[in-house]
Formats: sequence, structure tokens, C-alpha cells
Amino acid sequence: MRILLVEDDIKIAEFILKGLRYAGYAVDHASDGEEGLALALTEPYDAAVIDIMLPKRDGLSLIRRLREEKVNTPILILSAKGAVDDRVKGLETGADDYLPKPFAFSELLARVQALIRRASGVTDPTRLTVGNLSINLLTREVIREGKPIGLQPLEFSLLEYLMRHAGRIVSKTMIMEHVWDYHFDPQTNVVEARISRLRDKIDKGFEKKLIHTVRGVGYVLKETQPTSK
Repeated sequence: MRILLVEDDIKIAEFILKGLRYAGYAVDHASDGEEGLALALTEPYDAAVIDIMLPKRDGLSLIRRLREEKVNTPILILSAKGAVDDRVKGLETGADDYLPKPFAFSELLARVQALIRRASGVTDPTRLTVGNLSINLLTREVIREGKPIGLQPLEFSLLEYLMRHAGRIVSKTMIMEHVWDYHFDPQTNVVEARISRLRDKIDKGFEKKLIHTVRGVGYVLKETQPTSK
């Protein structure tokens, strides 16, 4: 899932970016309100974290404009202004939740996850299973046929994305935009390289392969071999 962070304080932004990415999210960062507005109007985000005090365009103005443009991305406001009136003003502008600074990252993450669940209308599972492969989204444990498999954070995010789309073909562009933090460069082979490493850990030594390449299209995680195109 992809999140937009609009925060001008470099230290706070780096703190949030590191935490969200480690939690498995792809994150775009804007350091001012105008840049944040441009991103939010052109990219589909699962949630946005927006500071109120921003250069060029303040957070409340940014949120108001997004709602006027019918952008319904769930929004969590961050602000050093913790007074009740400020919180009410933020929520009335169109934000979905409000978190005053300073804050614990665990609370920010829990609030973001709650916003995403609420917007999707479904309960986010804590475990994903395809065949004899299972991943725990809370403990980040990966098990196949009772055997634990160690994955790096980016490998886990890639596997989670494939499992959330199990049985459906995902293109390299989709993977780059949701797992990495930049748009697809047709000249790079980073997706192929990561898929290859993930295959070595997930499929090597098992008779039934789960990760398949669909030539010219992308990849799919399923128990049976798809028809190549």
C-alpha cells in the first residue's frame, strides 16, 4: 500500500518515512503544501499523513482543496497544535483523524492502519496464506510446510504484495510503484533481481512452485503454473 507524507520538518519526516517503509508501506514525501497537493491530485494513495504548518500552502488549505476535488484519500493530520479547537478545525476541514506532536510511531502506524481498514470497508487480515505458504503480518514470520523462511524487509514487502494479489498477474510497473518508492524505469532490472532472490527462498527445495513469470506481462503467485503469453 502507498502512503503520502507531507511534512517539512526533515527529522520528523525521516523518522516517519523509516518507520512506514519498515512496516511494509511505499511512501512518497512532499516537504511543502504545493508539492503535496500536486502528488495527491495525480497519484492514488491508500492514506495521507499531513502536517498543518507547511510552507507554500498550509495543511488545512491542502486538505480543503483535496476534498473540493473529490479526493477521498483517508487523511491523518499531524500538528504541534494540540488544542481542542485546532483538532476540531482539522476534522471539520475534511481530515479523518488528528495526532498531536510529539507522538509515538506505534500510535501513528496504528491510526494509519485503522484509516485504511475503515476506507476499504474490510478487516485487514493478520495472516495471508497461499497453499502451504503463510506469512504473519504482525510478527513478519514466513513459513512454508512448517519451515521458517527469513526475508529482508523489502523481500517481505514484495511477497506480501504478491500474496495480497494471489492468482492475479501484477506487472513490473505495479510492483515498482507499490513496493518501491519510485516509478517504473523500463531500463532497470531491479524487479527481476528481487523476484529471483525471493524465488530462491520461497520455492527452492519445494516440488510445487508458487512464484511464476508471465512473459511480457509480469508475475503471479499461485499454486498452478499460469499460461505464458
